[in-house]
Amino acid sequence: MSDRKNVVLCALSAIVAALLLFGAPEAGAAEPEAELGHRLEAIARVHAEIPSDARTAAYLGTQRDGAGVVIDDAGLVVTIGYLITEAMGAEVTTGSGRVSRADVVGFDIASGLGLLRAAEPLAVKPMPVGTATTLAEKTPVVVSGFGGPEAALPAVVVSRRSFAGYWEYLLEDAIFTAPPHPAWSGAALLGPDGKLAGIGSLVVSDAKPDLPGNMFVPIDRLLPVMGDLLTLGRPSAQPRPWLGINLRELDGQLVVGRVAPDGPSDRAGVHHGDRVTTIDGVAVHELADFYRALWRHGTAGVTVSLGVTQQGEERQIEVKTIDRYRYFKLDTTY
Repeated sequence: MSDRKNVVLCALSAIVAALLLFGAPEAGAAEPEAELGHRLEAIARVHAEIPSDARTAAYLGTQRDGAGVVIDDAGLVVTIGYLITEAMGAEVTTGSGRVSRADVVGFDIASGLGLLRAAEPLAVKPMPVGTATTLAEKTPVVVSGFGGPEAALPAVVVSRRSFAGYWEYLLEDAIFTAPPHPAWSGAALLGPDGKLAGIGSLVVSDAKPDLPGNMFVPIDRLLPVMGDLLTLGRPSAQPRPWLGINLRELDGQLVVGRVAPDGPSDRAGVHHGDRVTTIDGVAVHELADFYRALWRHGTAGVTVSLGVTQQGEERQIEVKTIDRYRYFKLDTTY
C-alpha cells in the first residue's frame, strides 16, 4: 500500500483516537470528546504588530497572526517565535472572545519557540504540557489552531528527523505530521495522552517524500530554556555564531538567497546568487552539515572562512560572526 494511502487510513483512525484521547472517563467525568473540547479552549489567537523598521518586517510582515497555547494559570502563552520576533507587544484572544494585551516574554532562536504573557486573566484552563519523545512514526495525534473543535484535525506522525531551514536554523528532532493543517503557525500538537507535544512551525511539501504536511517543534525544546526566557528573555547559554545569510540546497550546492542588510556576510562581501562551497577549507553540500560546522566554532564573534563562488570565480571570504539577538531590534525584555 502506498505511503499516501497509509496516511489516509491512519488519519481516519486518528479521528477515533481523538475521541478516545483521554481514555475511558471516570464516573461523573466529562466524556472524552467534551474533555478534548475543554483542552482546545487553551488555544488562543495571537496577533502581533511589528514596527516597519524592524529587521524582519520586510519578509515576515508587520501584522502577524497565528495561534498560541496557554500553559499556566497566569496567562503564559507558548507560540512559534517568528510571530512575535521584534514585536513590542501583542494581543491574545480566547475562544470565548476575551481579548488581552500580551507582553513578549522571550524568544529562543535555537528552537524557534517564543513566550507571551497575557496582561489580564484569560479565564481558560491551561493545557497540560507533555512530551514529544514518544511520538514515533504512525502515532495518531490531533493538530489544532485557534477556533475550538472546528479547528482541530486528526493527523499522523509520518517522520521524525532533522530539519535545516535556510535562515540559519537546525532542529535535530523535528516532528512531521500529515495531512497538513491550514493554520499551522503556533498550532498545538496534542499527543495520544491529550497533552501538548509540539508547536506548529511550517507547512512542508516533504513531511515524507512527496507527502505534504506540517513541521512541529517539540515542546521538550522549551523546558530547558523556560527559566531563562522568563527571567532574561533569552537563553543564558553563549550565543551561536551568526552569518546573516539564507542558503538553499540546489544540485548539491549551497546557493545564497537573501543576505541580511548590514549583517556579517553583507559587510564581508557575500552576495545574492553566490555559491558557498567550503567552510574553513572543508567542502559542504548540505545545510545541516554546514550549520553543524559553523556552530562548532564556538560562540558569536568568531571569524569563519567561507569558500565562495562569485560570478564563476573562487574566493575566500572572512566573515566575522555576531550574536543574532543583537541584530534584531528587540525590546529590552529580551
